[in-house]
Amino acid sequence: MLPKLPLPSDSEIRQILVDRIDVQHQSVGIVVGIVGPEGPRVIAYGHLEKGDPRPLDGDTIFEIGSVTKVFTSLLLADMVQHAEVALDDPVAMLLPPNVTMPEQNGRSITLIDLATHTSGLPRMPTNFTPKDRANPYADYSVEQLYQFLSTYELTRDIGSQYEYSNLGGGLLGHVLARRAGMDYEVLVRSRICDVLRMNNTGITLTPEMKARLAVGHNRSMETVPSWTPSTLAAAGALRSTANDLLAFLAANLGYANSPLAPAMAAMVKERRPTGHPELEIALGWHIFTANGKERIGHNGGTGGYRSFMGFDPKAGLGVVALSNALTVAGVDDIGRHLLDPSVPLMQLKEHKEVIVDSSLFDGYTGRYQLRPNFIMTITREGDHLFAQATGQPKFQIFPEGDRDYFLKVVEAQITFVTESDGRATELIWHQNGRNHHAERVE
Repeated sequence: MLPKLPLPSDSEIRQILVDRIDVQHQSVGIVVGIVGPEGPRVIAYGHLEKGDPRPLDGDTIFEIGSVTKVFTSLLLADMVQHAEVALDDPVAMLLPPNVTMPEQNGRSITLIDLATHTSGLPRMPTNFTPKDRANPYADYSVEQLYQFLSTYELTRDIGSQYEYSNLGGGLLGHVLARRAGMDYEVLVRSRICDVLRMNNTGITLTPEMKARLAVGHNRSMETVPSWTPSTLAAAGALRSTANDLLAFLAANLGYANSPLAPAMAAMVKERRPTGHPELEIALGWHIFTANGKERIGHNGGTGGYRSFMGFDPKAGLGVVALSNALTVAGVDDIGRHLLDPSVPLMQLKEHKEVIVDSSLFDGYTGRYQLRPNFIMTITREGDHLFAQATGQPKFQIFPEGDRDYFLKVVEAQITFVTESDGRATELIWHQNGRNHHAERVE
């Protein structure tokens, strides 16, 4: 018998959404779905678009971003079940013969390396230069992908280190679609969506589905265009609804009989470390361990959306949270809080940028080690200071004191610990109520 969790009521969850939208101004509309032994329920608040009075519901369509990678890895697991591919198949064998995959020390990148983000490939290809930043993946071609793969030199051993890679996720879906002899979207629909009766999940929307699409917004609550990924679609192009994603979670939890059950079970059995003691990477899924309990999930974000999908297998509980705004708070904390009440909801702090002497920046620039394979690099460009974590983009940090800085893209802050000469010996990364100390490395 599954343990009964003290879940918040619909009215309590709705109040969380009211606070996130009306008080913190972190979205225009949010839909939350929960599935457990008693079945699914959906709680929604807000609107399809700023100024549009139409409400949202379980059939409202959102871009789900990188949650797409879970579907891509399920395709891999299902094709393994049917002996169409093997996890340790080299990626090169599924590409045209004129494409050369990078190798390291005689080892080839395999399908499982892509699914677990341990291939050694970077987060994005170095020749990724979108013409339109508002729709960055639209014009990246197959020819560009093949050119990158044929010329890139790996900087570390394959399988030795976790580095989250949109490139790897997109490449995985590309080669699986080649193996199946069909388009990625058709492959997802035929192998997953049709099987689970997820009729509102896909990339291409019908006119009727477009009418139910929640319009995306940026952090200023301005509408933004939808993304239309092409070559790397398998990394983040799917659109879906809370009801469809709850059906997906119900199948993972065993509430719905499905021929995909063996593949779903296999996904969480294959695990590799990430360098963080509380986090492992499975096939597509991230597995968080806290207080001796495992929660499995993935989040996503595109130009105007944030998403979260996760479940607790022992408690038999699944949670979906979808937002039509790309903002600092997003919905990750809501999803994780509903799965585990000990995870606090994000409380946004009011940050005020101040003017400081930019000569201080010289004492802060350098590399700081947060974890064995995770470095925070601080750089200076004129009177501006930037932070870049391993495998992630570079973001400007803004002073609210001589040693205290904040980011505008996420709710996180940095404090520099300095010696008498102003040179920082470590930085402290503040996020989600936790302080992470990182010593300077030479």
